[in-house]
Amino acid sequence: MYDVPEYLAAGMTEAEILSDLPDLAPADIRATLDFAAERERKLVSIPPV
Repeated sequence: MYDVPEYLAAGMTEAEILSDLPDLAPADIRATLDFAAERERKLVSIPPV
């Protein structure tokens, strides 16, 4: 899960990622980003103790 966001953050394009990880589809990249965004929303919305 973490590889795709790290690759994008490093400047790789979607095409480069798909070339390096041929088992992925464009929808998989979007799903990974959706998952990461949802995780961040949950982390941010937890009230401090």
